[in-house]
Amino acid sequence: MARYILQRFLYMIFTLFIVVSVTFFLMKLIPGTPFNNWEKLSGIQRHILLVKYGFDQPVPVQYAHYMINMLKGDLGVSFQFNNTPVTQLLADRTGPSALLGAQAMIAGAVIGILLGVVAALKQNTWVDYGATFIAVIGKSIPSFVFAGLLQFYVAVKLGWLPVMFWNGPSYTILPTIALAMFPISIAARFMRTEMVEVMASDYITLAKAKGASYWQISFKHALRNALIPVITVMGPLAVSLMTGSLVIEDIFGIPGIGDQFVKSIMTNDYPVIMGTSILFAALFVFIILVVDILYGIIDPRIRISGGKAK
Repeated sequence: MARYILQRFLYMIFTLFIVVSVTFFLMKLIPGTPFNNWEKLSGIQRHILLVKYGFDQPVPVQYAHYMINMLKGDLGVSFQFNNTPVTQLLADRTGPSALLGAQAMIAGAVIGILLGVVAALKQNTWVDYGATFIAVIGKSIPSFVFAGLLQFYVAVKLGWLPVMFWNGPSYTILPTIALAMFPISIAARFMRTEMVEVMASDYITLAKAKGASYWQISFKHALRNALIPVITVMGPLAVSLMTGSLVIEDIFGIPGIGDQFVKSIMTNDYPVIMGTSILFAALFVFIILVVDILYGIIDPRIRISGGKAK
């Protein structure tokens, strides 16, 4: 297992290298400039700016400098946020987005898996239809609609929770519920499908023949195997949630990374775009590694030795 993890870690490093390189050169293909009022600047002023930020050098030289600085932990400075270091911007903005995404992911996974299990065990009953209806609603209705409804009825009409902003734990509840609806629907749908299939498997029939109880069959034998496809889907989804949801952050006035990322794209703020992309890629490949490791823990049939599955 240790060799397998080391091998996957090296793959992660190589993948990040490719992502950073491709993103860097794509930035150079974007038309426009990150500097404000570029057309109104004189030739000398433009030259001074280009020299200051190293844009007067050939692209391969800029690429080499960026990669060397990145290895030192320096992702450059933002052109739109008063030359603030990108690492500081990400550190300040990642916290709210990560907290919100983690809460939504945990709530969505727990509730969704429970709904899927109950629906599968009570197949073709009103419980199954009710869980399926919730999954369809969560999948088909955008999260910003839930956000507006929660703000109007829960915050404005009932006054139970704050309408918006980010000033404490109570301010995270409504955006978490709005953001969790999609993972709830995904987890419930996949969990129900897998549980129904697993419960019809031969080894479940064998467990029944051996006299295993209903709960032993459901939660000891069926649930663990049915979780594998759910984890495969929920892993990348967790990265998307934890790196910021633009719409939800904008509606609730959350100072997260999603809002900052879109603003940096609109203003060609190359260092912030690069830094955010690197953060997203690093989290994504890390989650993929965690998912691969969880496969071996959840499914007893999977045995990994020397980087190969037996």
